[in-house]
Amino acid sequence: MAAMTDMPALADLVEEYEFLDADDRYRLLIDLGRALEPMPDALKTDATMVRGCSAAVWVYPTVLDDDLNNGRRLHFLADSNAAITKGIIALVLLTVQDQAPATIAATDIAAALEPFDLRNQLSSNRTQGIPNMIALIRETASRYS
Repeated sequence: MAAMTDMPALADLVEEYEFLDADDRYRLLIDLGRALEPMPDALKTDATMVRGCSAAVWVYPTVLDDDLNNGRRLHFLADSNAAITKGIIALVLLTVQDQAPATIAATDIAAALEPFDLRNQLSSNRTQGIPNMIALIRETASRYS
């Protein structure tokens, strides 16, 4: 299983996504979800569950000490019991993975995801949890910054 560090850059993904039809866009999201590094089952608890998602989604932050920048970076583990939802959380994480907490808190994650037009690509029950995923990541970043 590939680690998240093997994931494509968000800009490259946007470029590719624009040329795909609806079925291929689904496949791309599913592939992104598959590329997430595995999240240990022990971390899939009530405390790490994202509320308001149609599928079960778990997000767990880990702190990377960054001696070069004299600070910390946040690395998120995530999983879902639904392939498309797992791809969505992978996409969300691409916008913030391994960044400093202050950088994450200042990132407009929703704006970064706009080129993917998820609201029109996916059913509303698939996208209803995205704001909650973003809120959880932002709250986590605020706690660490």
